[in-house]
Amino acid sequence: MFLKDKRVLVFGAGKSGISATSLLQSQEAFVVMYDSNTNLTACDFVGKFNIKHNFMLVTGEISDELIGTIDLLIISPGIAIDHPDVERIKAKNIPVWGEIELAYRFSRGRIVGITGTNGKTTTTSLLGEIMKTYYDEVYVVGNIGNPYTDIALQTTDQAVIVAELSSFQLETIQDFKPVASAILNITPDHLNRHHTMDNYIQMKENVTLNQTMSELCILNYEDEILRNMAERLHTKVLFFSSERQLEHGLYVDGEEIIFNDNSTKIQVCNVNELNIIGKHNYENVMAAVGIADFMGVPMEYIKKAITTFQAVEHRIEFVEKIDGVNYYNDSKGTNPDASIKAVQAMKSPTILIGGGYDKKSEFDEWVEAFHGKIKLLVLLGQTKNKIADTAKKHGFHDIIMVDSLAEAVRISAENAVPGDAVLLSPACASWGMFDNYEQRGRLFKEYVREMLR
Repeated sequence: MFLKDKRVLVFGAGKSGISATSLLQSQEAFVVMYDSNTNLTACDFVGKFNIKHNFMLVTGEISDELIGTIDLLIISPGIAIDHPDVERIKAKNIPVWGEIELAYRFSRGRIVGITGTNGKTTTTSLLGEIMKTYYDEVYVVGNIGNPYTDIALQTTDQAVIVAELSSFQLETIQDFKPVASAILNITPDHLNRHHTMDNYIQMKENVTLNQTMSELCILNYEDEILRNMAERLHTKVLFFSSERQLEHGLYVDGEEIIFNDNSTKIQVCNVNELNIIGKHNYENVMAAVGIADFMGVPMEYIKKAITTFQAVEHRIEFVEKIDGVNYYNDSKGTNPDASIKAVQAMKSPTILIGGGYDKKSEFDEWVEAFHGKIKLLVLLGQTKNKIADTAKKHGFHDIIMVDSLAEAVRISAENAVPGDAVLLSPACASWGMFDNYEQRGRLFKEYVREMLR
């Protein structure tokens, strides 16, 4: 779409909206930025883009008159596609793109799209590191915290772009077409936004929307939803499995990760050579290896990268050992399935800090995973009573309720003995108490390290 002199409404004044505005202005579009926060002024964006040329800020409400002037809508991931104002705009046959779609239309090179309920950030970070060992121009973008629009215009035909994609970002895919994609797993999440599991599954599947048999999609064989999805995809499919040997694909055989390429079995590495723990992380490694191989990275480069890679921040991240107790930050465990994986990775009796914003998740399977692992559950946030009731229903009664994360850390330390672990893995989003899971995780680490002083 030729954007010169077009009026583009950017819905949302967060990080992706700011980056989208910069790109749009570079194409000589006139940007109308909208946010419901009436306290915002143009001065809040000084230094972020040009506020005196081709720019207008609108807050509060979107008028019909304004909609009548708009040629294109760019919505931030935090804005649902069925938001009433978005519906009003769509009714006028105005195109609706997300920041990912906008960036894709202006970028060059090859892009990889990684999605799934859990493991996206680790897999994206790991794949980015693998690519950097072999290619000179590599960008890691998307839901990982780096807007794709920030780098789109810098890319060349030699670029490799690795994008972490949330279900929110995949709501607005139109032309976006990765050369390789991965859907790591699908379990219930964000149903307050997507309303049904079928809708949520479709958003994840959107990463393959424009792929053909020339491209690759890598899937988790142990996920029944993904096995069924594979039958309807119009792309090459490669499976990975943590439970069984595959005739073609990647799998864990004892302690070895194997790539069975039909005629040849390649030993990728021993899991003990990795610096990230847990079966779920072996799955993340296999997904990254499969894509890297498809993208032409030699196996010796792949092995070097995966065996030197360190855990990403907030994902079963070791913090400190204090008085014989290991503290782990898994703030990115924002749903029950993610937290189950963290619980399963623990090797010692564990005090678990959980609870947070209510995304309408159920916690039965999470509590069932406690057996033999969790000695005490410390709960906070909006969901603490719901989780406590679920735990008691399943016969788990070692629960302490707290009002803050600082109190949760203190109570956990008081109840831990040498040889224990304390794990922050909330199984819930951070909103309401924190700006995001990153802030929650960093505060947890601060509170832990204060005990060293």
